[in-house]
Amino acid sequence: MSLDHEAQAKERAREYFRTKGTQLPVPVIRERIADAVRALDEFLVPLSAEQAARATVPGEWTIHEIVDHLIETYRPGLDELWCLLAGRRPPGEPIPAGLQSKAPLLRPWPWLRDELRRVHAEVLKTLDAVPPDFKTDAKAPLVMVVNVKDAQEKTTPLTWVEDLDWKSYAIVSWRLHAIDHLKQARKVLGPMGA
Repeated sequence: MSLDHEAQAKERAREYFRTKGTQLPVPVIRERIADAVRALDEFLVPLSAEQAARATVPGEWTIHEIVDHLIETYRPGLDELWCLLAGRRPPGEPIPAGLQSKAPLLRPWPWLRDELRRVHAEVLKTLDAVPPDFKTDAKAPLVMVVNVKDAQEKTTPLTWVEDLDWKSYAIVSWRLHAIDHLKQARKVLGPMGA
């Protein structure tokens, strides 16, 4: 990928952070995140453990592994959001992009679903407690992964670490992340004919 393509992709992402995160009122941030996590939850409700664990697309996680990944990234993400809301930069390195538990397929599907709902509820509860006029200069590092087309029109993942304010962090961590993995889960479910 050329440096020009890379710079353009990063600038588009930063513009998104500004317009769909930083500049939005707190209630809008919360509503957009609530819509995304609700859509994900509704998609997962009818799936059996067998459907969730079935590998259908070579190179893609199963739905079970997707939910495991979301839980593993959402938990430390919530800790980082709490740091930001306390006016502090979260300690340590950013959460790895491909984080999973040690044995994702050994976790019971009903537990994964319940845990995902619990974490979603805690995120929304946290956002409900943020005053509309809350401000902080604290930022958190977040591993960004964006698929971009190179000069030959080949899709390539571009990865970098971006420091984000709390609103952008929340939008990326719980809205975009949920939407991205909902699309992935739909792709995985497709070959099952469901």
